[in-house]
Amino acid sequence: MTPGAPQVEILASPRGEALGQLWRELEAKAAEFSFFQSWTWVGCLADERYPDPVLLRANSGGRLLGLALLNRRRGRLCLAESGEPVLDAPFIEHNAPLLAADAGPEVEAALLRAAWQVPGVGQLVLGGVPPHLPRLAGGIAWRWQERPVPLVALGPVRAAGGDYLAGLSANSRYQIRRSARRYAAFGALRLDRAETLPEALEWLEALATLHGETWRARGRPGAFADDFAWRFHQALVARAQPRGELDLLRVTAGERVVGYLYNFRLRGRVYAYQSGLDHVGAGPHGKPGLTCHAMAVERAIAEGAESYDFLAGPDRYKRSLANAEATLVWAELVPRWSARGLVVRLRGAAGRIVGGRPLRALTPASAERPALREGNTRGAGAADQPIAVIIGGPAPRSSDRA
Repeated sequence: MTPGAPQVEILASPRGEALGQLWRELEAKAAEFSFFQSWTWVGCLADERYPDPVLLRANSGGRLLGLALLNRRRGRLCLAESGEPVLDAPFIEHNAPLLAADAGPEVEAALLRAAWQVPGVGQLVLGGVPPHLPRLAGGIAWRWQERPVPLVALGPVRAAGGDYLAGLSANSRYQIRRSARRYAAFGALRLDRAETLPEALEWLEALATLHGETWRARGRPGAFADDFAWRFHQALVARAQPRGELDLLRVTAGERVVGYLYNFRLRGRVYAYQSGLDHVGAGPHGKPGLTCHAMAVERAIAEGAESYDFLAGPDRYKRSLANAEATLVWAELVPRWSARGLVVRLRGAAGRIVGGRPLRALTPASAERPALREGNTRGAGAADQPIAVIIGGPAPRSSDRA
Protein backbone atom coordinates (compact mmCIF):
# COMPACT_ATOMS: atom_id res chain seq x y z
CA MET A 1 0.00 0.00 0.00
CA THR A 2 1.27 3.47 -0.90
CA PRO A 3 0.36 6.06 1.75
CA GLY A 4 -0.63 9.51 0.56
CA ALA A 5 -0.20 13.10 1.68
CA PRO A 6 2.94 12.66 3.79
CA GLN A 7 3.69 15.35 6.34
CA VAL A 8 7.32 16.46 6.63
CA GLU A 9 8.80 17.79 9.86
CA ILE A 10 11.92 19.97 9.78
CA LEU A 11 14.02 19.33 12.87
CA ALA A 12 17.07 21.50 13.54
CA SER A 13 20.17 20.21 15.33
CA PRO A 14 19.27 16.50 15.64
CA ARG A 15 21.97 14.80 17.70
CA GLY A 16 22.89 11.74 19.68
CA GLU A 17 21.84 8.16 20.07
CA ALA A 18 18.14 8.93 19.54
CA LEU A 19 18.79 9.90 15.91
CA GLY A 20 20.81 6.75 15.31
CA GLN A 21 18.09 4.61 16.84
CA LEU A 22 15.42 6.29 14.70
CA TRP A 23 17.53 5.74 11.57
CA ARG A 24 18.12 2.06 12.35
CA GLU A 25 14.40 1.56 12.99
CA LEU A 26 13.63 2.89 9.52
CA GLU A 27 16.37 0.74 7.98
CA ALA A 28 14.53 -2.30 9.35
CA LYS A 29 11.39 -1.16 7.48
CA ALA A 30 13.14 -0.23 4.21
CA ALA A 31 12.84 -2.40 1.11
CA GLU A 32 16.18 -1.30 -0.30
CA PHE A 33 18.95 1.12 0.51
CA SER A 34 22.65 1.39 -0.18
CA PHE A 35 25.50 1.17 2.31
CA PHE A 36 25.86 4.95 1.93
CA GLN A 37 22.29 5.43 3.18
CA SER A 38 22.87 3.25 6.24
CA TRP A 39 23.53 4.71 9.67
CA THR A 40 26.89 2.95 9.57
CA TRP A 41 28.00 5.52 6.97
CA VAL A 42 25.64 8.45 7.58
CA GLY A 43 26.21 8.43 11.34
CA CYS A 44 29.99 7.96 11.27
CA LEU A 45 31.59 10.93 13.11
CA ALA A 46 28.25 12.69 12.62
CA ASP A 47 28.90 15.43 15.17
CA GLU A 48 31.97 16.51 13.19
CA ARG A 49 30.58 15.97 9.70
CA TYR A 50 27.32 17.87 10.26
CA PRO A 51 28.12 21.06 12.23
CA ASP A 52 24.66 22.53 11.49
CA PRO A 53 22.43 19.50 10.83
CA VAL A 54 18.82 19.47 9.69
CA LEU A 55 16.67 16.34 9.80
CA LEU A 56 13.67 15.99 7.49
CA ARG A 57 11.18 13.39 8.72
CA ALA A 58 8.19 12.24 6.66
CA ASN A 59 5.19 10.74 8.45
CA SER A 60 1.70 9.62 7.48
CA GLY A 61 -0.96 8.44 9.89
CA GLY A 62 1.58 8.22 12.70
CA ARG A 63 3.95 6.05 10.66
CA LEU A 64 7.54 6.99 9.88
CA LEU A 65 8.01 6.85 6.10
CA GLY A 66 11.26 8.65 5.35
CA LEU A 67 14.31 10.44 6.71
CA ALA A 68 16.87 12.77 5.18
CA LEU A 69 19.84 14.18 7.10
CA LEU A 70 21.35 17.35 5.66
CA ASN A 71 23.84 19.98 6.75
CA ARG A 72 23.41 23.72 6.36
CA ARG A 73 26.47 25.75 5.35
CA ARG A 74 26.55 29.29 3.95
CA GLY A 75 23.10 29.12 2.41
CA ARG A 76 23.61 25.63 1.01
CA LEU A 77 21.83 22.51 2.26
CA CYS A 78 23.75 19.30 1.52
CA LEU A 79 22.24 15.82 1.56
CA ALA A 80 24.32 13.53 3.84
CA GLU A 81 27.34 15.80 3.35
CA SER A 82 28.70 18.82 5.19
CA GLY A 83 29.47 21.17 2.29
CA GLU A 84 33.02 21.45 3.63
CA PRO A 85 35.57 19.76 1.30
CA VAL A 86 37.75 18.35 4.08
CA LEU A 87 34.78 16.78 5.87
CA ASP A 88 33.37 15.47 2.59
CA ALA A 89 36.64 13.85 1.49
CA PRO A 90 35.07 10.47 2.37
CA PHE A 91 33.31 10.24 -0.99
CA ILE A 92 29.60 9.43 -0.87
CA GLU A 93 27.75 7.63 -3.66
CA HIS A 94 24.36 5.95 -4.04
CA ASN A 95 23.06 8.77 -1.85
CA ALA A 96 19.34 9.37 -1.24
CA PRO A 97 16.78 9.80 1.55
CA LEU A 98 16.02 6.62 3.48
CA LEU A 99 12.48 5.37 2.78
CA ALA A 100 10.18 2.77 4.31
CA ALA A 101 9.16 -0.10 2.05
CA ASP A 102 5.62 1.27 1.66
CA ALA A 103 6.75 4.83 0.89
CA GLY A 104 5.97 5.86 -2.67
CA PRO A 105 7.86 8.41 -4.76
CA GLU A 106 5.63 11.16 -3.36
CA VAL A 107 7.35 10.67 0.02
CA GLU A 108 10.80 11.13 -1.49
CA ALA A 109 9.57 14.20 -3.36
CA ALA A 110 7.97 15.67 -0.22
CA LEU A 111 11.22 15.27 1.75
CA LEU A 112 13.32 16.96 -0.92
CA ARG A 113 10.87 19.79 -1.54
CA ALA A 114 10.67 20.47 2.19
CA ALA A 115 14.38 21.26 2.09
CA TRP A 116 13.56 24.57 0.40
CA GLN A 117 11.61 25.59 3.51
CA VAL A 118 14.66 25.40 5.77
CA PRO A 119 15.48 28.99 6.84
CA GLY A 120 18.42 30.58 5.07
CA VAL A 121 18.71 27.98 2.31
CA GLY A 122 19.16 29.12 -1.29
CA GLN A 123 20.88 26.08 -2.74
CA LEU A 124 20.32 22.32 -2.45
CA VAL A 125 23.34 20.07 -3.00
CA LEU A 126 22.64 16.46 -3.99
CA GLY A 127 25.87 14.51 -4.41
CA GLY A 128 26.11 10.99 -5.80
CA VAL A 129 22.35 10.53 -6.24
CA PRO A 130 20.21 8.65 -8.79
CA PRO A 131 19.32 10.86 -11.79
CA HIS A 132 15.63 11.05 -10.86
CA LEU A 133 16.27 12.57 -7.44
CA PRO A 134 17.04 16.20 -8.43
CA ARG A 135 13.89 16.26 -10.56
CA LEU A 136 11.80 15.32 -7.54
CA ALA A 137 13.33 18.20 -5.58
CA GLY A 138 12.21 20.87 -8.05
CA GLY A 139 14.18 24.02 -8.75
CA ILE A 140 16.80 24.44 -11.45
CA ALA A 141 20.23 22.82 -11.69
CA TRP A 142 23.05 25.34 -11.42
CA ARG A 143 25.58 22.53 -11.56
CA TRP A 144 25.01 19.05 -12.95
CA GLN A 145 27.37 16.21 -13.72
CA GLU A 146 26.51 12.63 -14.58
CA ARG A 147 29.09 9.92 -13.94
CA PRO A 148 28.98 6.27 -15.05
CA VAL A 149 28.90 3.55 -12.41
CA PRO A 150 30.33 0.30 -13.83
CA LEU A 151 29.29 -2.85 -11.99
CA VAL A 152 29.05 -6.60 -12.29
CA ALA A 153 25.46 -7.88 -12.22
CA LEU A 154 26.09 -11.32 -10.74
CA GLY A 155 22.73 -12.92 -11.55
CA PRO A 156 23.47 -13.23 -15.29
CA VAL A 157 26.93 -14.65 -14.49
CA ARG A 158 25.37 -17.40 -12.38
CA ALA A 159 22.71 -18.02 -15.03
CA ALA A 160 25.48 -18.54 -17.60
CA GLY A 161 27.19 -21.16 -15.44
CA GLY A 162 29.11 -19.00 -12.96
CA ASP A 163 32.26 -18.50 -15.07
CA TYR A 164 32.91 -14.79 -14.54
CA LEU A 165 35.99 -14.56 -16.76
CA ALA A 166 34.15 -16.16 -19.68
CA GLY A 167 31.90 -13.11 -19.90
CA LEU A 168 34.76 -10.62 -20.18
CA SER A 169 36.47 -9.50 -23.37
CA ALA A 170 39.26 -11.65 -24.76
CA ASN A 171 41.79 -8.94 -23.90
CA SER A 172 40.59 -8.67 -20.29
CA ARG A 173 40.74 -12.45 -19.86
CA TYR A 174 44.27 -12.46 -21.28
CA GLN A 175 45.44 -9.66 -18.97
CA ILE A 176 44.00 -11.37 -15.87
CA ARG A 177 45.41 -14.79 -16.74
CA ARG A 178 48.84 -13.40 -17.65
CA SER A 179 48.88 -11.52 -14.34
CA ALA A 180 47.98 -14.74 -12.49
CA ARG A 181 50.88 -16.54 -14.16
CA ARG A 182 53.20 -13.71 -13.13
CA TYR A 183 52.14 -13.98 -9.49
CA ALA A 184 52.26 -17.79 -9.56
CA ALA A 185 56.05 -17.47 -9.60
CA PHE A 186 55.81 -16.29 -5.97
CA GLY A 187 53.29 -18.90 -4.83
CA ALA A 188 49.59 -19.68 -5.03
CA LEU A 189 47.19 -16.74 -5.22
CA ARG A 190 44.99 -16.48 -2.14
CA LEU A 191 42.15 -14.14 -1.13
CA ASP A 192 41.48 -13.59 2.58
CA ARG A 193 38.98 -11.44 4.47
CA ALA A 194 39.80 -9.66 7.72
CA GLU A 195 37.82 -11.63 10.30
CA THR A 196 38.35 -9.50 13.41
CA LEU A 197 38.35 -5.78 14.08
CA PRO A 198 42.05 -5.65 15.09
CA GLU A 199 42.94 -7.49 11.87
CA ALA A 200 40.73 -5.16 9.81
CA LEU A 201 42.37 -2.06 11.29
CA GLU A 202 45.83 -3.53 10.68
CA TRP A 203 44.97 -4.27 7.05
CA LEU A 204 43.42 -0.83 6.61
CA GLU A 205 46.72 0.73 7.65
CA ALA A 206 48.64 -1.48 5.21
CA LEU A 207 46.15 -0.61 2.47
CA ALA A 208 46.50 3.11 3.18
CA THR A 209 50.30 2.83 2.96
CA LEU A 210 50.20 1.19 -0.48
CA HIS A 211 47.45 3.56 -1.63
CA GLY A 212 49.48 6.59 -0.56
CA GLU A 213 52.61 5.34 -2.34
CA THR A 214 50.64 4.90 -5.56
CA TRP A 215 49.07 8.35 -5.47
CA ARG A 216 52.19 10.22 -4.35
CA ALA A 217 53.94 8.75 -7.39
CA ARG A 218 51.18 10.40 -9.45
CA GLY A 219 51.67 13.73 -7.70
CA ARG A 220 48.62 13.53 -5.44
CA PRO A 221 48.24 12.72 -1.74
CA GLY A 222 45.59 9.99 -1.95
CA ALA A 223 42.36 9.45 -0.07
CA PHE A 224 43.81 8.82 3.40
CA ALA A 225 46.36 11.66 3.67
CA ASP A 226 44.11 14.08 5.55
CA ASP A 227 43.78 13.55 9.31
CA PHE A 228 39.98 13.69 9.26
CA ALA A 229 39.69 11.22 6.36
CA TRP A 230 41.94 8.76 8.17
CA ARG A 231 39.99 9.06 11.43
CA PHE A 232 36.74 8.68 9.53
CA HIS A 233 37.78 5.43 7.87
CA GLN A 234 39.16 3.99 11.10
CA ALA A 235 35.83 4.77 12.76
CA LEU A 236 33.88 3.43 9.77
CA VAL A 237 35.74 0.12 9.85
CA ALA A 238 35.02 -0.13 13.58
CA ARG A 239 31.29 0.45 12.89
CA ALA A 240 30.96 -1.79 9.82
CA GLN A 241 33.01 -4.84 10.82
CA PRO A 242 30.85 -6.03 13.75
CA ARG A 243 27.71 -5.66 11.59
CA GLY A 244 29.11 -7.81 8.76
CA GLU A 245 29.12 -4.82 6.40
CA LEU A 246 32.88 -4.72 5.78
CA ASP A 247 34.81 -6.64 3.13
CA LEU A 248 38.43 -5.77 3.84
CA LEU A 249 40.27 -8.22 1.60
CA ARG A 250 43.91 -9.15 1.10
CA VAL A 251 45.31 -10.94 -1.94
CA THR A 252 48.65 -12.69 -1.60
CA ALA A 253 50.90 -14.74 -3.87
CA GLY A 254 52.82 -17.00 -1.53
CA GLU A 255 54.26 -14.63 1.08
CA ARG A 256 54.00 -11.59 -1.21
CA VAL A 257 51.12 -9.13 -0.82
CA VAL A 258 49.48 -8.32 -4.16
CA GLY A 259 47.02 -5.79 -2.74
CA TYR A 260 44.18 -4.94 -0.38
CA LEU A 261 40.57 -4.06 -1.20
CA TYR A 262 38.43 -1.88 1.06
CA ASN A 263 34.90 -2.94 0.14
CA PHE A 264 31.52 -2.68 1.84
CA ARG A 265 28.65 -5.11 1.56
CA LEU A 266 24.99 -4.71 2.38
CA ARG A 267 21.84 -6.52 1.30
CA GLY A 268 23.51 -8.51 -1.45
CA ARG A 269 25.53 -5.65 -2.88
CA VAL A 270 29.30 -5.28 -2.68
CA TYR A 271 30.75 -1.77 -3.05
CA ALA A 272 34.42 -1.56 -4.13
CA TYR A 273 35.34 1.64 -2.32
CA GLN A 274 39.15 1.82 -2.14
CA SER A 275 42.29 -0.19 -2.74
CA GLY A 276 45.95 -0.38 -1.85
CA LEU A 277 47.98 -2.20 -4.51
CA ASP A 278 51.64 -3.16 -4.82
CA HIS A 279 52.41 -1.76 -8.27
CA VAL A 280 56.16 -1.71 -7.64
CA GLY A 281 56.41 -5.45 -7.05
CA ALA A 282 54.00 -6.33 -9.84
CA GLY A 283 56.56 -6.26 -12.63
CA PRO A 284 55.67 -5.55 -16.27
CA HIS A 285 52.89 -8.14 -16.53
CA GLY A 286 51.44 -8.16 -13.03
CA LYS A 287 48.08 -6.38 -12.81
CA PRO A 288 47.33 -6.13 -9.09
CA GLY A 289 44.05 -4.26 -9.51
CA LEU A 290 42.62 -6.63 -12.10
CA THR A 291 43.84 -9.64 -10.13
CA CYS A 292 42.40 -8.49 -6.79
CA HIS A 293 39.02 -7.39 -8.14
CA ALA A 294 38.56 -10.48 -10.33
CA MET A 295 39.16 -12.70 -7.30
CA ALA A 296 36.80 -10.58 -5.18
CA VAL A 297 34.07 -10.80 -7.84
CA GLU A 298 34.41 -14.59 -7.95
CA ARG A 299 34.07 -14.73 -4.16
CA ALA A 300 30.96 -12.50 -4.34
CA ILE A 301 29.45 -14.91 -6.88
CA ALA A 302 30.18 -17.87 -4.60
CA GLU A 303 28.64 -16.08 -1.60
CA GLY A 304 25.40 -15.26 -3.40
CA ALA A 305 25.77 -11.49 -3.81
CA GLU A 306 23.61 -9.68 -6.36
CA SER A 307 26.15 -7.15 -7.63
CA TYR A 308 29.75 -5.99 -7.36
CA ASP A 309 29.72 -2.22 -7.75
CA PHE A 310 32.91 -0.41 -8.82
CA LEU A 311 31.31 2.98 -7.95
CA ALA A 312 31.48 6.12 -10.06
CA GLY A 313 34.19 6.82 -12.58
CA PRO A 314 35.10 5.92 -16.16
CA ASP A 315 38.35 4.14 -15.19
CA ARG A 316 39.40 1.60 -17.77
CA TYR A 317 39.82 -1.26 -15.30
CA LYS A 318 36.24 -0.79 -14.07
CA ARG A 319 34.76 -1.05 -17.54
CA SER A 320 37.03 -4.00 -18.37
CA LEU A 321 35.64 -5.95 -15.41
CA ALA A 322 31.99 -4.79 -15.53
CA ASN A 323 29.01 -6.23 -17.38
CA ALA A 324 26.49 -3.48 -16.54
CA GLU A 325 26.39 0.24 -15.83
CA ALA A 326 24.29 2.69 -13.83
CA THR A 327 24.48 6.48 -13.56
CA LEU A 328 24.90 8.82 -10.60
CA VAL A 329 24.49 12.60 -10.58
CA TRP A 330 26.19 15.44 -8.70
CA ALA A 331 23.77 18.37 -8.77
CA GLU A 332 23.48 21.80 -7.17
CA LEU A 333 19.93 23.14 -7.37
CA VAL A 334 18.66 26.69 -6.94
CA PRO A 335 15.07 28.03 -6.71
CA ARG A 336 13.52 28.67 -10.11
CA TRP A 337 12.95 32.37 -9.42
CA SER A 338 16.23 33.08 -7.63
CA ALA A 339 18.88 35.21 -9.34
CA ARG A 340 20.82 32.12 -10.39
CA GLY A 341 17.62 30.37 -11.41
CA LEU A 342 16.70 33.27 -13.67
CA VAL A 343 20.17 33.20 -15.22
CA VAL A 344 19.76 29.52 -16.06
CA ARG A 345 16.27 30.07 -17.47
CA LEU A 346 17.41 32.99 -19.61
CA ARG A 347 20.35 31.06 -20.95
CA GLY A 348 18.11 28.12 -21.69
CA ALA A 349 15.64 30.33 -23.57
CA ALA A 350 18.44 31.87 -25.60
CA GLY A 351 19.97 28.50 -26.40
CA ARG A 352 23.44 29.68 -25.45
CA ILE A 353 26.55 27.57 -25.18
CA VAL A 354 27.78 27.00 -21.62
CA GLY A 355 31.05 25.29 -20.74
CA GLY A 356 31.64 24.31 -24.36
CA ARG A 357 28.37 22.37 -24.68
CA PRO A 358 24.79 23.49 -25.33
CA LEU A 359 22.39 24.11 -22.49
CA ARG A 360 19.55 21.62 -22.57
CA ALA A 361 16.28 21.12 -20.77
CA LEU A 362 15.67 17.72 -19.22
CA THR A 363 12.43 15.82 -19.57
CA PRO A 364 10.68 14.55 -16.45
CA ALA A 365 12.47 11.71 -14.72
CA SER A 366 9.69 9.24 -15.49
CA ALA A 367 10.42 9.63 -19.21
CA GLU A 368 14.20 9.76 -19.28
CA ARG A 369 15.72 8.25 -16.15
CA PRO A 370 18.65 5.90 -17.00
CA ALA A 371 18.23 2.42 -15.57
CA LEU A 372 20.50 -0.45 -14.67
CA ARG A 373 20.58 -3.21 -17.20
CA GLU A 374 20.19 -5.49 -14.19
CA GLY A 375 18.00 -4.15 -11.38
CA ASN A 376 16.44 -0.71 -11.21
CA THR A 377 16.33 2.64 -9.50
CA ARG A 378 13.42 4.02 -7.48
CA GLY A 379 10.55 5.20 -9.65
CA ALA A 380 9.45 8.79 -10.12
CA GLY A 381 5.97 10.20 -9.77
CA ALA A 382 3.69 12.93 -10.99
CA ALA A 383 5.49 15.58 -8.93
CA ASP A 384 8.48 15.50 -11.32
CA GLN A 385 9.39 18.84 -12.88
CA PRO A 386 11.57 19.44 -15.94
CA ILE A 387 14.70 21.33 -14.98
CA ALA A 388 17.24 23.23 -17.03
CA VAL A 389 20.82 22.09 -16.68
CA ILE A 390 24.22 23.71 -17.09
CA ILE A 391 26.51 21.15 -18.67
CA GLY A 392 30.24 21.43 -18.17
CA GLY A 393 30.41 22.89 -14.66
CA PRO A 394 33.23 21.96 -12.28
CA ALA A 395 33.64 18.24 -11.73
CA PRO A 396 32.98 16.83 -8.27
CA ARG A 397 35.89 16.01 -6.02
CA SER A 398 38.24 13.29 -7.14
CA SER A 399 37.92 10.19 -5.02
CA ASP A 400 41.62 9.32 -5.50
CA ARG A 401 40.67 5.71 -6.18
CA ALA A 402 43.60 3.54 -7.22
